[in-house]
Amino acid sequence: MARRRKRKSRRRQEGRRILEHIPQYSIESGEDKPVTAARKFIRAEGILPPALLLVKRNEHTTDRYFWAEKGLFGAQYVEENHFLFPSLRTLESPTAQEPVAVAVAVAVASN
Repeated sequence: MARRRKRKSRRRQEGRRILEHIPQYSIESGEDKPVTAARKFIRAEGILPPALLLVKRNEHTTDRYFWAEKGLFGAQYVEENHFLFPSLRTLESPTAQEPVAVAVAVAVASN
């Protein structure tokens, strides 16, 4: 039996594209839990939001966190809900919205 491919969420893909444009920091968790290591690194380095932290848990697993004004979030959550974060709104491309508005304005004007 053939396996079906998992459908890729457009909203999550858009969030992933937005997160590509913010600073990324790669660290290792060491003895701490990954989220604790991320918080200690942010405090020690004085990192300002927005930032993406890649915390290597072991040789196979890397946890991704997003540092926002409101706190530390899992990167997958931020990808799916990027519109909830004001610091990411400035990174969205406004040109994607304009052609739709122009097309509507032209259609209304022709009536």
